[in-house]
Amino acid sequence: MSSETRYADWIAVDWGTTHLRAWAMQGDVARAEASSDDGMGTLDRDGFEPALLRLIEPWLGQGRMPILACGMVGARQGWHEAPYVSVPTTPGTLTPVQAPTTDPRLHLMIVPGLSQSEPADVMRGEETQIAGFLAAQPGFDGVLCLPGTHAKWVRISAEEAVSFQTAMTGEMFHLLAEKSVLRHSIGTEGEDPKAFTEAVSDTISRPEKLTQRLFALRAENVLKNLSLATARARLSGYLIGAELAATKPYWLGQEVAIAGSPKLAAAYASALQTQGVQPHVFDAGPLTRLGLARIHASLTESA
Repeated sequence: MSSETRYADWIAVDWGTTHLRAWAMQGDVARAEASSDDGMGTLDRDGFEPALLRLIEPWLGQGRMPILACGMVGARQGWHEAPYVSVPTTPGTLTPVQAPTTDPRLHLMIVPGLSQSEPADVMRGEETQIAGFLAAQPGFDGVLCLPGTHAKWVRISAEEAVSFQTAMTGEMFHLLAEKSVLRHSIGTEGEDPKAFTEAVSDTISRPEKLTQRLFALRAENVLKNLSLATARARLSGYLIGAELAATKPYWLGQEVAIAGSPKLAAAYASALQTQGVQPHVFDAGPLTRLGLARIHASLTESA
């Protein structure tokens, strides 16, 4: 038994479409961490347990190890479906679903995602980030933005996720920059903050012009030699601006927090600042682990 195992009384797992991360936990403290590329999208139903064992085997002893997992592992295509819980609900006290295992050392519980009937929306994995955010920022009352592939805007009041909206901004950026005709005109790196903020303001003021502005990136590159970095900044600004226009009823007049990767969170903060909003910015890196620890603690308290 390794030194990490002696200190681990449970294991936290974040299992997304493209990645798998695990922490050997003692209470709310991580004693060891491991990760792999065995995301949900690469596995069939029988591949989940072996993938997890490859990662956490050094942390297992002879007894049954409690494991709390979140993310796409609980989707229909995952290890075992954890049905959605309707909002409003308290993310930090969600009741996980037990998943079947063949290895007697594993006691796996999966955190359910959240759903909303009108307008129809779902999230899976972000509910744990929200629980982690509220563990770090108790008493927050306002709107939490979780930017990413599918950005989430969540109304939070009295520790509850009251409602939410999703925007496919990150996925659209990836598809347009790498799969569409714009791929010839969009740089893979580089920044132009002025072009970004102008694009945000342009789209918020005239969102109906979005598709025309997008093709103009190609035309300006061909006819006017628009730089690839400037085109990338504009594309980002146009799409985030469209997202802000669509979610304006959420953030207007509200206390706003953004939790994401530092670079992406800074871009959203800059975009909101063009509209007179001064958001609080947080690194989302530790939030999933904090959320799993909060949910695990609630299970212990209710046992």
